[in-house]
Amino acid sequence: MIPSSSPIAVLLAAGRGSRFNDREEKLLQPFCHHDGRPGMVATASAAALLEVMPVVAVVQGPGMLADALREMGCTVCMLPPGDPREMSASLRHGLQHSTQASGWLIALADMPRVRPATVARLRDALVAGASIVAPVTQGRRGNPVGFGSVHLPALLALQGDRGARGLLDAHPVTEIEVMDEGIFADIDTREDLERMRDHSK
Repeated sequence: MIPSSSPIAVLLAAGRGSRFNDREEKLLQPFCHHDGRPGMVATASAAALLEVMPVVAVVQGPGMLADALREMGCTVCMLPPGDPREMSASLRHGLQHSTQASGWLIALADMPRVRPATVARLRDALVAGASIVAPVTQGRRGNPVGFGSVHLPALLALQGDRGARGLLDAHPVTEIEVMDEGIFADIDTREDLERMRDHSK
């Protein structure tokens, strides 16, 4: 049981990933964790979160991805059959499995270069009472983004594939300055993956 005073991370790992052929295939691509351990894109994304806070990972269904994330220590939940593979559906499902939390850090499974130190600073801001919190590097906002419990009804009401961006436009955001280019580094295509691998060597 996650203490009610603790924020948790919701790792979104069930989208289409159409520009990479298939999201699950993309997330299973080999990719080293931040500490150099071998892994894959999804587990590298989860590892930085798990160093800092509990993680609920939302996946499309059973299989290698779900097994790998569960083995790492994530609580894994699967989209019900027939649910749209949209970001809002994944987010709602993850939140419904963690309503006891005091806040949520919404993380994307195709962003494996976010640093644990960044995650820790965002978590600390949520614990300190920030309503919405986002990392910033050189004046530019990135991911993951955190939400306090006051926003749970609005998050559960989201529709479509735009995620929670509208909430950031409508409410004050606590910006946390970090030195972390990983907050911008998502993998949409194989070229993105190869470029990120080369950059990490």
